Parts: sequence; structure tokens; C-alpha cells
Amino acid sequence: MILRARFVVTMDGSPIEGGAVAIADGSIADVGAFPEIRARRRGPIVDLGEVALLPGLVNAHCHLDYTCLRGRIQASQGSFADWIKAINAAKTKLTPQDYQDSIDAGFVEAKRFGTRGLANLTAFPGLVGQANEIVPTTWFAELIDVRASMEAGEIVKRAIEAMGEGVKAGLAPHAPFTASRNLYLECGVAAQNRGVLLTTHLAESKDEMAMFREARGPLYDFLAQIGRDMSDCGGTTPLARFLQVADTKQPWLLAHLNELTETDFTLLAEFRDRFAIVHCPRSHHYFGHTAFPFSRLRALGLNVCLGTDSLASNRDLSLFAEMRQFQKEFPDVGAEEVLSMATSRAASALQETRSLGRIAVGCSADLIAIPFTGSRDAIFEAIIAFQGEPLANFTADASKE
Repeated sequence: MILRARFVVTMDGSPIEGGAVAIADGSIADVGAFPEIRARRRGPIVDLGEVALLPGLVNAHCHLDYTCLRGRIQASQGSFADWIKAINAAKTKLTPQDYQDSIDAGFVEAKRFGTRGLANLTAFPGLVGQANEIVPTTWFAELIDVRASMEAGEIVKRAIEAMGEGVKAGLAPHAPFTASRNLYLECGVAAQNRGVLLTTHLAESKDEMAMFREARGPLYDFLAQIGRDMSDCGGTTPLARFLQVADTKQPWLLAHLNELTETDFTLLAEFRDRFAIVHCPRSHHYFGHTAFPFSRLRALGLNVCLGTDSLASNRDLSLFAEMRQFQKEFPDVGAEEVLSMATSRAASALQETRSLGRIAVGCSADLIAIPFTGSRDAIFEAIIAFQGEPLANFTADASKE
């Protein structure tokens, strides 16, 4: 099959006017100007008309478990700890079937908005094999051992076994305030021995900074009340604490990173080749967090990409909406760079550069199209401004039929 479009936006070079993409067996077999592709390839031609054809979007941080909590938890006027208490209360009312339905509904919604790759954090790794995974997914088992009676190594072992074979698996020790040193270290061992990916929430809120730096605040009080050992608090920062407990020889995808000191930026410079950062613009706005330090992180050479977080703090799973919100926050950042944060850069963070986030030979044929009648100079701005659902969706599985 050959797809023909007014523009093919490869994210692997300049947009191709009058472009075409040849697809075979679920993969991209060729890409270039239509006359060249037609001369080299056989097969039915699908003329998409006045559209921009681009790689499916890649969501670098989401929690499909909580799709059913959309609109049910109001942004707290108090502390981040208050929100944690509210979501914990809401979760007590959910059944295993609620979570299964949430994950499946989340997949449908994400795909509808053009997402073709996901980093999904789930608190229920046993549900992975039951999910209707209609979007290629890296499954991160979200792990907490604040009040766990089980040893950290056993928690990690059971999580990996629960996800089963044939899954692109990852581990997500939740955050330095909910995951112990041993849990972080055991996740690092699993990454080294089993090849699983690693992610964690880090330096998200002012409460978290107050807890680690000053040994005080609502989060400190809440965790002390439920029995957490608070001896690691005081005189440090969330990032510094993470660097003390995690295996930093492994690549990490760090979610949020809103609260950083000058010393933290100095520390991060050492890890520009191992750490990727994911920012969730609309969830960030929902919480009213400290301004995301994008310019500083970019200047350090860190890969910054985008995610949606969960629908407990967002309206929908549209990465187009995330890109628009990011542009509001950072109007000086070019549209092409913003798009890369939801395509090629996110794919790189998930170690999927050979399959997702680009239109290149060998990549998966997971493509989307949006209406576009303008010139090459305006194409990236038009993509970022797009609202709604893509006009056409092409998936690797469909192209095999």
C-alpha cells in the first residue's frame, strides 16, 4: 500500500511536499516524493488529499488506571498531600473491573486522539495481560512500599512475573517519598539483569521539596502519620535523594521535575545522556505547580518530552492539547521542537526510535493525518494548533491485512 499526501512530516528530515509512504507487512518500506515512490514500489495507492501525514504521537507518561476518575477529584486549594488523600479515598471505591474498564477505555481514547505509543504506569501489573492493548505500550509496574510487609526484591519479582511474557515491561518505583532505597536498588538490578525500563515521579511539588529539604510540611506530616521512616528528610532535595538511592548507571525517565535548586541543575548535568524528562503541561496547570524549568533542562542537553498524566488531573488524553498548553507556557519554543517532544523525543525516551515517533524505513506503520492546505513554512504551527481527532489513522496491524 502507498499513502499519498500533500505533505509527509517524517520527524526524520524536512517535510516532503507531494510525499508518499509505502507500507508493507506493518512497517514503512519506503518514503519520499510520490513520483519516486510510485516508480520504486507496487501496490494500491491511497490518496489522502490535502493532509499532513505524520507519525503517531507518543505519550511518555500516563496512568490509564484512572480513566474512570475523570472530573471526580477537584484541584486542591490546599496541598499536594491533600490531593493524594483525595485520590486514595476515591480508589477505595473502585473494583478490579473498574480498573480493567478504565485501562481499556483509556486505550480507545488515546488512539482516537492520534497516540501510537504509550508509557503507561499501572498499580495492577496483573491486569496487563487482560488489557486490550490497541496502542503499542511500555507497561511500568508502579511500586510503593511505604507500608509493605514484603521485601523489596520480592515486590519487584512479583510485579515482573505478573506482567507476563511478551510484554515490553518497565518498573516505576513511585517516588522517593513512597519507595524505599531498597526498592529503587532492586528495580535497578532488574533493569540490569532483565532489560526492563525505569521511570519514577520526582520533584513534582512544593510539598515534596519541603519534606526532603526542611523536614516539614503537609506531605511530611501525612507520611509520618502513616508510619514512614522520616530519617532521610532534612538538608537534601528530592533529586539529591533520588541520586542517593537509585542505580544511576541505568537510563531513567523522570516525570515532572518541577522543584529544582541551583545545586540540582549542577547534578543533572552529569546525567544528560541517561535521564529523560517528561512534562505533563495540563496536569501541571491543574495543580498550579512551580513553573517547569524547561529552558534550563534543555540547556543541559536533557531530552524533554510530553505526557498526559492521568485523568484524575486532566480532561482527556489528547497530546495535541498538551502541545498547545506547552506553547502557552513557552511561546518562544518552535512548533517543530514541540512536536518532536510528542514524537521522536518521546520515542527515544522509551528506547523506541526504530519503531515509533518517525516516518522512516523500518519504523512501524502507525501514522495519522490531519487536514492541511498551507505551505511548508506553516506546517508545524498548524499541527500544534490542530484540535480534535485526526482525519485518518493507519496502524501497523491494519496494514498487514
